[in-house]
Amino acid sequence: MAKRRDLIRMTDEEVDAFLHGRRVMNVATHNHDGTIHLIAMWYGFTSDGRPAFETFTKSQKVQNLQRDNRITVLVEAGEAYEELQGVELVGTGEVTEDLDVLMPIARNVVERYIADTKPEDIDAVAAMMARNRSAIIVNVERIVSWDHTKLGGTY
Repeated sequence: MAKRRDLIRMTDEEVDAFLHGRRVMNVATHNHDGTIHLIAMWYGFTSDGRPAFETFTKSQKVQNLQRDNRITVLVEAGEAYEELQGVELVGTGEVTEDLDVLMPIARNVVERYIADTKPEDIDAVAAMMARNRSAIIVNVERIVSWDHTKLGGTY
């Protein structure tokens, strides 16, 4: 009989589809005192498909990643146990202020989360969002996933 963990693990294709949904990413970095800084962020993807987000350059998460680049992010969904789905990405956070990297991520965030933006305004909104900001790219080293809907309503 298959282990329960194996039953609920998502395939690579399922992980990709789940992450490309319009969800919130919980981002965890290490503070200077060893505690965890945890914040919810909208996110997008780099041109080569890596998860990424933009944030103020002076934010705590940027300061933390410049000191210790370890990052764990969680994207999850569901209210009841039998609906719970999630993907945890563990790796390193790459911080950059390079506009050639930042702008495509900002554009992707606008397209994914600001639905009423007219197509001709996306670049302007993304440029406004990119001011005083950095991109953080999640370089994934390990993926943990679960999809309780695969259990067919059982515990």
